[in-house]
Amino acid sequence: MASAAQWFSRFRPALTRGALLAACVLAGGCATIETYVPTIRSFGVYRIDINQGNSLTLDMVDKLKEGQTRAQVRSILGTPLVASAFRENRWDYVYRFERQGRLLENRAFTVFFDGDKLARWEGDEMPQSMAALNRAAVDKSLGHVPSADDPGIFDWLFGIFKR
Repeated sequence: MASAAQWFSRFRPALTRGALLAACVLAGGCATIETYVPTIRSFGVYRIDINQGNSLTLDMVDKLKEGQTRAQVRSILGTPLVASAFRENRWDYVYRFERQGRLLENRAFTVFFDGDKLARWEGDEMPQSMAALNRAAVDKSLGHVPSADDPGIFDWLFGIFKR
């Protein structure tokens, strides 16, 4: 009968390789671990998702034309988040999205007026449409939603054994 020391020395290379393989697998997932597993700081206080400001789309911006009145711009883009009394010829539309206290999205858009008429506008890249915004919101909140055509885990497992 072999002693524990003899058994350990016999299987030491295999155990070392196994431990190294396990460490590599665990270390490889560290970059995305916070996405799938809650961290210590997420326990305790619940933080809601925060949407702040004006969510503008490319469809809305495409409706802007030079020479439109302030009322027309307000009906297209909505009430500006920042309309300063010191800069009457400038409206700022700002949008922020935070999840669990982390900023995920930040966009700014500014329109400039000459008197009561729209002169120009500038800002960050906007999403294509409201439908694209809704799809992005679903993807951010749910992740990948499998379709009816996706084979399940059992079909995948049975496929392995059929070979």
